[in-house]
Amino acid sequence: MKYLIFILSLNLILSSTEIIKFDSANPFSLKDIITNLDNQEIQKVQGVLKFPENRNSQKFPLVIGVAGSAGWGEHHFEYLQMYRDMGIATLQLQSFMSRNETSTVGTQNTVTTPMIILDSYRALEKLSTHPMIDIDNVAITGWSLGGGVTLFSAWKPLMDAINSDYKFAAHLSYYPPCFAEPGILEFSNSPIHILMGELDEWVPAAACVDLISLMKDNGVDANITIYEDAHHSFDREHDLIIAENGYKFTDCRFKLSDEGAVLMNFLDIPMTNSFLQKIGFAMCAGRNPLFGGHPDSRKKSFQFSREFMAKHLFD
Repeated sequence: MKYLIFILSLNLILSSTEIIKFDSANPFSLKDIITNLDNQEIQKVQGVLKFPENRNSQKFPLVIGVAGSAGWGEHHFEYLQMYRDMGIATLQLQSFMSRNETSTVGTQNTVTTPMIILDSYRALEKLSTHPMIDIDNVAITGWSLGGGVTLFSAWKPLMDAINSDYKFAAHLSYYPPCFAEPGILEFSNSPIHILMGELDEWVPAAACVDLISLMKDNGVDANITIYEDAHHSFDREHDLIIAENGYKFTDCRFKLSDEGAVLMNFLDIPMTNSFLQKIGFAMCAGRNPLFGGHPDSRKKSFQFSREFMAKHLFD
């Protein structure tokens, strides 16, 4: 029996792919995390953990990846493969599949940023006991919706509410929604970087520039790179197309209360459920944004990402 347990444990350690399962919850809003986390219903979530092919008994740094509103795409997997080629393990967070969802384009209310932020921390806690993961060197990265997760997983009021024993060593966010400006400008002391397209119609680059400026003024280690003539999803390979029924948030600017409620532009009404959020978005958002690849920006993005992770995950 002891020999069998040893063999099973050895196979687990040497396997290049594992399914990681853990408990999370379904907070609709950031306020649900900050003020009511203990009362959220438990949600089972999983992720796909993959290791570099050339592995030995050492512990690996890790990148947790978070997809956008349309789910996982080929360019996301290219990044994760690049990291594994560098000697970094990856976790493909499956927040959508775990909730029987495939896309939130045009709704943004069935699987929300707060849900996935909580998922990311619960995954981090789960992996803290994994014998092959260097838990002190785990970064988070994400695209669009996942970019918002990556950015706001560093917001200190959320970190304090989740009260995890662990934090992310770095946050690399691609074209995130930055149009909810927090009143509390306190963030993690880990480095935060945003990669953004100048012509993004889905989420405005100007809002991210403004937010990063405020963060830097408050002493946060935060920076942004803007790629000229690039749209949303500039790191894809396909040409520009219209995201049918997707939101255009170009003209939207909201405030984020200290308790985590995103406030409408009208009377500061908190958008703490799907109905109120729909009303709030209708007041400023258009529809059918362009998105698609920009070859030069794509090349630069992959190069920057490689250098960023090498700098912050390898001691």
